[in-house]
Amino acid sequence: MSNMLLLMLLLPAMGVPFVYLTGKKSAKVAAILVALIALADIALLSTTAPIILNDASHKYIESYYWIPVLGSSFTLFVDGVSFSMAIITLVLILVAAIFSVNYMQDKKGLAEYYALLTLLFIGLVGVFITSNLMVFYFCWEAMLVPAYFIIGGWGYREPYRAAFKFFIFTHAGAIFVLLGIGAIFMATGSLDMFQAQTALMSANPELVKWILLSLTAGFAVKMAVVPVHMWLPDAHSEAPAPMSALLSGVIIGAGAYAIFRVSLGTVFPAIMATDFGVQFLHCLAVFGVISALFGSLIALVENDIKRLIAYSSIAHMGYVLFGLSLLFSGKPPQLVQVVMAGTVLHLVNHAVSKGLFFLSAGAIMKQLEIRDIREMGGLAGQMPITATSSTVAALSIAGVPPFACFISEFLIFVGAFQAISKDGFYLLPTALMLIATVLSLAYALRYIGHVFLGPAKLKDVKESPFFMKFAMLILVVFVIILGVWPAFFLDLINTLRFV
Repeated sequence: MSNMLLLMLLLPAMGVPFVYLTGKKSAKVAAILVALIALADIALLSTTAPIILNDASHKYIESYYWIPVLGSSFTLFVDGVSFSMAIITLVLILVAAIFSVNYMQDKKGLAEYYALLTLLFIGLVGVFITSNLMVFYFCWEAMLVPAYFIIGGWGYREPYRAAFKFFIFTHAGAIFVLLGIGAIFMATGSLDMFQAQTALMSANPELVKWILLSLTAGFAVKMAVVPVHMWLPDAHSEAPAPMSALLSGVIIGAGAYAIFRVSLGTVFPAIMATDFGVQFLHCLAVFGVISALFGSLIALVENDIKRLIAYSSIAHMGYVLFGLSLLFSGKPPQLVQVVMAGTVLHLVNHAVSKGLFFLSAGAIMKQLEIRDIREMGGLAGQMPITATSSTVAALSIAGVPPFACFISEFLIFVGAFQAISKDGFYLLPTALMLIATVLSLAYALRYIGHVFLGPAKLKDVKESPFFMKFAMLILVVFVIILGVWPAFFLDLINTLRFV
């Protein structure tokens, strides 16, 4: 039996002390070591793609003897959706490590920074590649601690205040997740997502409702959906740029993945046919619309370069939540596949686009040492590669073709228009989401205009150093390829039959 996925977790786990010790001698070598571990994991994960695409089950599974008293095995798996999320996570970790070489070079304690980045790596990847709810929870919490110390230790103005806010909010959400997982085990005697899905069909419907609400509330905090979004602007804007890229690209995306995989995939089918099930989906749509409009409107008036991007993350999680609400509306199989493809692809596209957006903003802040976009201007001539990277990211986030987010937003709206014919409720939310799309273009153009166009307001501005440019260009390539040729990810995602 192959052990690809176990090796994927063991490599960064075993790499932590080596990264730390290497970092004591040379921070640059430690960064390269983190990048090489990410590359090795990408290679390991890539070997499962042919199995996912061609095997009858469209899954690759590894199971290990673990806790017999809980009837629980240590199960790792990838299907088209988890593969897509895991591979893009690894790409962002790789890019964050490369970007950090120049970005973090004048900071202290870099051995600890790179060791924490490697620890964060385990939690981020583990969430996407396990079907055991206890292992899932371990990884869910493993994201939290290194992220807290990275934000607090190497952030900007009030880093520990922002880190503490992030910790309190997300740990409070994790308690609801743990309650939901405990209730699933109590009701089914299983900690496996797929076994629990079948067993919950015969469980008490009232209990299932509370499990669904508890899990979704916990995941929504990590996803930063309005009204539990308050931690996000501070954490994203105060964190160092590589951490902001991971926070916005992957950590909030993990919340959306968890709603998709656990709330809707494992628990929801048991009450899908009830009135509560319909009301639950409608509530998801409402919170999605509120998040999209709120995030877009604040981003439109925000002047802090990183807070502007942070609020756009809230807006895009609104798109994803709206897409998730459509997964069971009317239930024709073709609707489910279109919406699922669009929603999961949007998580992938948002991860690379927003990762690029935060890295380019970090590069601008590093070179200019200011944050207010009103004090910038004319940077296109002074920092052409950074300006190009940032513009590509902004236009992708705005949903402009041929960049990544356009195609995934388009698929979500195709699903929404199909849903309207089955459920008239979706007419108003879809109209409001279209307005949010217009607003996203408005704040993207405002950002580009203030930062890059017009006369240069600052003299002697230099282009970003080599490793920062290289990291940004890697993501530029991804944003363009995903916009022009998303077929690889769509083929993988469509191997999953959700209903």
